[in-house]
Amino acid sequence: MAANSAAIEAAAAEWLARRDSGRWSEQDAAALQEWLLADTAHRVAFLRLQAAWDETARLQALGAGRSAHRSQMLQAIAVRSQRRGKPRIRRWPWRLTAGLAAALTACTLAAAWLWRPAPPAPHPDTYQTGIGQTRELQLKDGSHVVLAADSRIEVQLEPHARRVHLLRGEAIFEVAKDPLRPFAVAARGFRAVAVGTRFSVRRDPGSLRVVVTEGSVRLETIAASGGAAGASALLPAGSLALARPDAVLVRDLPLEDARHLLDWQQGWLVFRDTPLSEAVAEFNRYNTRKLVVADAHVGTLRIGGSFRWDNEAGFVRLLEAGFPVRAETTPGQILLHSR
Repeated sequence: MAANSAAIEAAAAEWLARRDSGRWSEQDAAALQEWLLADTAHRVAFLRLQAAWDETARLQALGAGRSAHRSQMLQAIAVRSQRRGKPRIRRWPWRLTAGLAAALTACTLAAAWLWRPAPPAPHPDTYQTGIGQTRELQLKDGSHVVLAADSRIEVQLEPHARRVHLLRGEAIFEVAKDPLRPFAVAARGFRAVAVGTRFSVRRDPGSLRVVVTEGSVRLETIAASGGAAGASALLPAGSLALARPDAVLVRDLPLEDARHLLDWQQGWLVFRDTPLSEAVAEFNRYNTRKLVVADAHVGTLRIGGSFRWDNEAGFVRLLEAGFPVRAETTPGQILLHSR
């Protein structure tokens, strides 16, 4: 365990030095994010070293970017401490003395940072929409969110994490890039984690749908403790994932088809071989006069096409013209019967 901890600390130091070396790239940022998400111990070690790094300007001189110089210094100290015989007074190089002082300062600051009481988590901000409404939001971190109708989210932005809880409905997220603060959207026992990308998350009865149109997203199950449960899937652009408690189904779509699934933000509902019962539920999120599937058979009919979500009457006329469906209109709803 000690050897593994030392290796993690060394790797965290290497990442810090590479980030501040002036040769940092988007590929490096993505690789760091992958390393941070791989293990909670990675994130703890990185954040601990980062705090010490930020608190003292001299710590960077001892960073992993000069690991060879640091290694030589540590070896020299070890050799001196092990020598036997008559002690001799020897003047240490001023750089070594300054380096040791900076290291001691950094260790003290790191210990203080670890033992200080954790600040209270910020109170989450809540955003929601009603029936027939959509809403665009600009979060404090620069991320952009579009809420679908009848949707609700809680947003909690912390110094080292960005958390969103999808309580109802659907939302599209355009995430501002910040490799050190993963953007995670949680719902129904799953969590979609991104760095800088565009994707949607939607709650359906008994399942969760994730559509990725830019970048990539890691979909992982959430353990009872709140951490990752181990099972995860990496979703590149063009992915459609349907997550249920017992399984996760991932499909690769043409990117244009994936984008069409989010056309509701332009006022369109797009169905591809969709059961009529699901299409009806989608229309009902945008209209106060509800469509009602009057019998089980009509709900199993499968439909496709693009429809304006504010034109349910036109949708019903198309159903009657092209399918064995009879509509019965009442003041508050439209009943769909088999014909």
